[in-house]
Amino acid sequence: MKSITRLGWTAYAVAAATLILDQLSKLWVLGLLGREQGGSVPLLGPLHLTMVHNYGMSFGLLKDNDWGRWLLIGFSILVVIGLAIWARKATKLLPALGIGMIIGAAIGNNLIDRVMYGYVVDFIDVSRLHFPWVFNVADSGINVGVALLLIDSFLYGEKKLAETE
Repeated sequence: MKSITRLGWTAYAVAAATLILDQLSKLWVLGLLGREQGGSVPLLGPLHLTMVHNYGMSFGLLKDNDWGRWLLIGFSILVVIGLAIWARKATKLLPALGIGMIIGAAIGNNLIDRVMYGYVVDFIDVSRLHFPWVFNVADSGINVGVALLLIDSFLYGEKKLAETE
């Protein structure tokens, strides 16, 4: 079995950091707002902390069925395993960082939250800036992680293609 690359360890460290930041921020918000849906406090300018129980996935998909919760948990386990295997072989920094963020976020949102609470704890509310969704640190980790993977693909994908021609 091939050993884990240095950047693979970096990906795992980023996953752990993302997971810890996500869960600590949720514990802080749960202590501040409690678990009651809709509780909100202003934080800074247009930023408010608003408790939202997200029972589904993006845009509320699968929110009305308990089987959807377990489907999302099972899917997340598969994604985390697949990404952890991919991370072992990481040879470039951007993909290692992106994969790590996605792994940590998937564990935080779709495994820990859904098992412990039955829903994902969302609380970052910038609706005063006309952004209609309330989200959390893990959601940000997924988005930034995917962006890093795309940036790497755009920056180095053409070089790889040119080398094979």
